[in-house]
Amino acid sequence: MNTDTLKYLYKQYAGHLPQAIEALPGAGSNRKYFRIKDSVPCIGVCGTSPEENSAFVYLSAHFRSKKLPVPEVYAVSDDRLHYLQEDLGDTPLFQLIRQASQTGYTDELLDLLEQTIRLLPRFQFEGGQGMDFNRCYPPVPFNRRSIMWDLNYFKYCFLKATGTEFQEDLLENDFERMCDTLLAEASGNTFMYRDFQSRNVMIKNGSPYFIDFQGGRKGPFYYDVASFLWQAKANFPDTIRRHLIDEYLAALQPYQPTDKETFVGKLRHFVLFRTLQVLGAYGFRGYFEQKAHFLQSIPFAIENLRQLLDTGHTEYPYLCHILRQMTELPRFVYERNKKKLTVTVISFSYKKGIPEDGSGNGGGYVFDCRAVHNPGRYEQYKSLTGLDEPVIRFLETDGEITEFLTHVYALADTHVNRYIERGFSHLSIYFGCTGGQHRSVYSAQHLAEHLHRKFNVNVRLVHREQQTEQIFESKPL
Repeated sequence: MNTDTLKYLYKQYAGHLPQAIEALPGAGSNRKYFRIKDSVPCIGVCGTSPEENSAFVYLSAHFRSKKLPVPEVYAVSDDRLHYLQEDLGDTPLFQLIRQASQTGYTDELLDLLEQTIRLLPRFQFEGGQGMDFNRCYPPVPFNRRSIMWDLNYFKYCFLKATGTEFQEDLLENDFERMCDTLLAEASGNTFMYRDFQSRNVMIKNGSPYFIDFQGGRKGPFYYDVASFLWQAKANFPDTIRRHLIDEYLAALQPYQPTDKETFVGKLRHFVLFRTLQVLGAYGFRGYFEQKAHFLQSIPFAIENLRQLLDTGHTEYPYLCHILRQMTELPRFVYERNKKKLTVTVISFSYKKGIPEDGSGNGGGYVFDCRAVHNPGRYEQYKSLTGLDEPVIRFLETDGEITEFLTHVYALADTHVNRYIERGFSHLSIYFGCTGGQHRSVYSAQHLAEHLHRKFNVNVRLVHREQQTEQIFESKPL
């Protein structure tokens, strides 16, 4: 792969060499993407599989002939390893969803989600009309062999990698039952996007455009709904999920009239199957290839799986038994418990008494900062607090508080780690000094930031005598 071919392609297309070409962040595949900046901006793609690239080029032209929003392909190299496509900008739908997990879903985002899910039946049914499925990559449709590939991908690349013990014959029996159930919905010439998720939807001028459809093939429409609404790191709230299912069903009716109860009853099998397929991919890319993005996604997929198991899949008793065992492995329980724990850190003045424990647990630490050199003894610091730069500089230059906090961090880290392991919900850590203004404030602030940064737990920070409160929420990975 080199950019010289992309430059040559651009010259063929635009009549001159591009002014600039820059690499874009990689994704999960082996394809490399480059932004070409010039009078005709575009994205240059370098792939390792000419068959996969040819599938993308064919499907792009096919979808555009149906007036579906996908990028146009401008030029393709003779070896089919490089091509130029329309630049759709830098805003994937996934980015907006992640922002909403912190700030809430806006009307604008809900509108984009509705537009996206309503477009899906058009891709599946109109896109499937007249499509030469033999030009897909791979051309294998959604059939028993492809289902078993994915289930075994999960079994060997994820389940075995976790060290979970299982009886292979009993697991295969449930895999066969799942195959039968899924294949009952696999008739018809519908296009199955396969990797339909919010990372593969770009927002340009307020409208969604679909990308990375080269892995699509003939298959059931339920699969794409499961892929989108149960995307691990999108982590849609149930209310949003239910609303988007209604939107999809409304758009589906002209193509295949289906009542909601029947649809949801069939969809749940595809949700479980897709979750296992995704875990297989995360296992291979994460455990074996050591790609951080996939390792970080595993806890979200495991949480999805826990919720699915809570709803019951009695059709697959042994599979569900093994999956429950797997989700309760210490490494996965630890990640789940991080969300449960809140550490309350308070600075206070001993003159006004030690704060009461509002959690009702009565546990934790009270650290006395009065042995540390006190900036409050000096006139220039009396009106300031441990959050002000002159006080911070005084304390850190003096060095006593740094040594003091080294020991505090060691105790607090051990305690927080143990609380996460045991699934506890609250820990209190208080810092007191004479006036609750300098040393205790500095210590509380730094410990709160340290614990949030190191453990990604919820931290409630209160500077009691300053009457301020700050919440550090655990962030999605």
